[in-house]
Amino acid sequence: MTLTDRLNGINLYLIGMMGAGKSSTGAALAQMLGYQFFDTDAVVEAAAGQSIPDLFASQGEPAFRQLETEVLAELSAYRRLVIATGGGIVTQQQNWSYLHHGIVVWLDVPLTVLQGRLAGEAGRPLLQGQDWETKLTNLLEQRQPLYAQADVRVTVGTGDAVGAIAARILDLVAERISEKTDSAKTDSAVLN
Repeated sequence: MTLTDRLNGINLYLIGMMGAGKSSTGAALAQMLGYQFFDTDAVVEAAAGQSIPDLFASQGEPAFRQLETEVLAELSAYRRLVIATGGGIVTQQQNWSYLHHGIVVWLDVPLTVLQGRLAGEAGRPLLQGQDWETKLTNLLEQRQPLYAQADVRVTVGTGDAVGAIAARILDLVAERISEKTDSAKTDSAVLN
């Protein structure tokens, strides 16, 4: 039985900091599983009719977070999706009720790697200003306990290729499904 069969249509949600590689890894995962791929940031931009920096500038972060939650709620109603989420999606408690409809995968990328990937990027509203590295450090420290609630954690290094990361995720997801299946069998045996 393939992993796709064992998933039985359950969605995979990728969480992690901006610059973690959720979009590129998610697209590779979707292709490997025969799933559809969605990036919540891209769906938010399409729904808002403007870029995320423009949305932040015109309506503020609370409006963005509300639209992000609406997009996540809509996507979670479907099956056979790999969904790359925005880095801050975990900060809204109600989003966890949608994330828990599937398997949550945390792409855990060290701060130094994130800094290298995000240096010079102007399109990140939460990193605007001179001291963006301190802002990034603070965001990571605030979000790590939330990311740690994921079902699967994948540590990503500097030179890791997207295909290799996606393959590691699939292995860890398969292990997670086996653990849940074994646990359910044990629970059933205890009840009988």
